[in-house]
Amino acid sequence: MTDVLRRGRASLAFSFFAQGVAFALLVTRIPAIQDRYGISDGLLPAFLAAVPILAGVGSVCTEHLVKRVPPSHVLRWSQPVVLLALLGVGAGDGLWAIGLSLAAFGLAVGALDASMNMLGVSLQHTYGRSIMLGFHAAYSLGGIIGASLAWVGAHWDLALFVSYLPVVLVLLPAALVASRWYVDRGGPEESPTAPAPDEDAGKGGGAGLGSRMLLPLCLVMAVAYIGDSTVSNWSAKYLQDVLDSSEQMATLPYNVYMVTTLLGRAVGDLGVRRFGAVTVVRVGALVAAVGFAVVAAAPGAWVGMLGFTLVGFGLCVIVPQTFAAAGRLFPGAADAAVARLNIFNYVGFLVGSPLVGALGDAWSYRGAMLVPMALVLVTLVYARSFGSGPSGYGDGHERPRTADVGRGSNGL
Repeated sequence: MTDVLRRGRASLAFSFFAQGVAFALLVTRIPAIQDRYGISDGLLPAFLAAVPILAGVGSVCTEHLVKRVPPSHVLRWSQPVVLLALLGVGAGDGLWAIGLSLAAFGLAVGALDASMNMLGVSLQHTYGRSIMLGFHAAYSLGGIIGASLAWVGAHWDLALFVSYLPVVLVLLPAALVASRWYVDRGGPEESPTAPAPDEDAGKGGGAGLGSRMLLPLCLVMAVAYIGDSTVSNWSAKYLQDVLDSSEQMATLPYNVYMVTTLLGRAVGDLGVRRFGAVTVVRVGALVAAVGFAVVAAAPGAWVGMLGFTLVGFGLCVIVPQTFAAAGRLFPGAADAAVARLNIFNYVGFLVGSPLVGALGDAWSYRGAMLVPMALVLVTLVYARSFGSGPSGYGDGHERPRTADVGRGSNGL
């Protein structure tokens, strides 16, 4: 690997890390945001739902934007917008200000998530071996640090602006400097003018085939985020209200979940290289399903904690491998495939929390935990999609591409 690729990989990992910090700082301070702006309990869901909806819009726009400019350019300018929007959340005064800041955050996050994963998929293709899990491990590490900083802010009763400002002052210039070394595409087959998946589908036997090939991965992505949002939104309530834990202990499952996703992703690329993406995804889905079953049947808080830990280990490998599989299925239209797939990240996030809440209220929260368990098992049906693609290496065999040295976004 050349120095260009090494720098590109490191700079992209930092971008994932910065995004993890920013997103965690936002979602973990929602009660403080609600108090600052006087948002009623009835209005709060509308504000929260607007972020993933607009993020989906941002992802769709990015699909079309990267036909004209490289994904590195989208990432270079969307990340500062995310950080400045976060600062705006802490600095505003009035509902119009929080609405504007969250709208900017949502649109920029959609562009950021899509462009980051586009660059990750193309770098993995150039490397010829699995590296996507490492990028998402950086995101998990950022999430842990962001949540820890949010705890510090809440513990010391710091104003949101005071809590956010030092983070933005550090991350913003660092992200701009790192953006000099982003690497766009490793080969000519990944040009920005490549056809979109359904346009490219005619080569494989009829119009619409590309969309049908992508649909299983979209379903898997949505299912994974339904599971993720279940843990992030309901684990604390479940431990405290169903398993009778203390309030302090109820705060632990999400932190443990984030740590397990970091650990699983840190070693996940080695598993993909050794056993193949299909096997890793199948094992991940089974472990996550077992985790939800343990949570549903847990007699006490510590067993419930074990269940959420297993969920973290299982789900953590699925999302990065779903993006990687999209790149393998559509080597000539990877950017478009990633952008469309990224939308289902937000679909799962929007569906997961209300679904579990509604089932918990109408039935029981133990029973509600069986729903994400059943949904994550759907991944087993479509696991073969993770090893498909004309240039894929989802079978555990590396495809070194020593001729591809990458093209740096700064012209290297």
